Amino acid sequence: MRRERSRPGATLAGLGTCLPSRVVTNADLMRSLDTSDEWIVTRTGIRERRIASPGTTVVDLAEAAARNALAAAEVDVQALILATTTPYRPCPAMAPELATRLGLAGVAAYDISAVCSGAVYGIANAVGLITAGVADAALVACAETYSSILDPEDRSTAVVFGDGAGAFVLRRGEADEPGAILAVDLGSDGRHADLIARDGPDGRFRMAGTAVYRMAARTFTDTARRVLKGTGWAVEDIDAYVPHQANRRITEAVVRELGLDPAAAVSNIARVGNTSAASIPLALADGVRGGRPAPGHRTLLAAMGGGLTWGAATLVWPEVEVISSEL
Repeated sequence: MRRERSRPGATLAGLGTCLPSRVVTNADLMRSLDTSDEWIVTRTGIRERRIASPGTTVVDLAEAAARNALAAAEVDVQALILATTTPYRPCPAMAPELATRLGLAGVAAYDISAVCSGAVYGIANAVGLITAGVADAALVACAETYSSILDPEDRSTAVVFGDGAGAFVLRRGEADEPGAILAVDLGSDGRHADLIARDGPDGRFRMAGTAVYRMAARTFTDTARRVLKGTGWAVEDIDAYVPHQANRRITEAVVRELGLDPAAAVSNIARVGNTSAASIPLALADGVRGGRPAPGHRTLLAAMGGGLTWGAATLVWPEVEVISSEL
């Protein structure tokens, strides 16, 4: 009897990351800010972050991460999505420049700006392009240079954010194979746009940290529950929870609220800080090196960012290569 093929799906085929080589520790920040290592670690869980060298742009970091992802996947892509909140110009978009640098001139290329939810929004875009037949494979690059927009004297943001990039390659596959994106939940609420914003006469980034913290645990938890319901998984089924690395206390609160096994939560915020759109691929890369997620692990991704935006996705982790570098 001939086996019927399952419905088409979009499957993770490769993961690449890139971090700036410059490390800025809490001790470094204490020289110019009224803060302490204890204050930063207690409130955020961050001990150090990476900061891009002068002249290094978001496209430079995205290019390095994208090359790593393409090398890991070894497939040709027909679309490129760049998730970033820190482009070095508002127009034109960064993605066509990135595509040309990668030798992909002519492919569909566009930016998305969903702040810290950028990785999940980018994955959802890639799934749509692939399952609609627009592309056989798509590259999702997530890159940020927050150091270019932060007020170095603002303790509420200068200690939190870092620079970095990560990239996924998704290919056409079957919906029930390992690595296939099983379900996605996306949402937004513009009533809270003022909580995380880059505006004002100086164009500096600002965040109402206390208000964001109060909303974040509920928002992360709600989007996670919706995507689990859409996948048909119970909380107990989750082997790896990989959230946007917003704040260690937020991650711990979500784990408690969902009833997750704390061992399932993947965190690298201590050494890279909050890298916004890039944080999920960077956390995944570190998690894979640490054994979680491993092939076969039922994996939950979740994020919340400015806008407000939020999103979550599920997949069974595949046998996939991860390539990382520094710039």
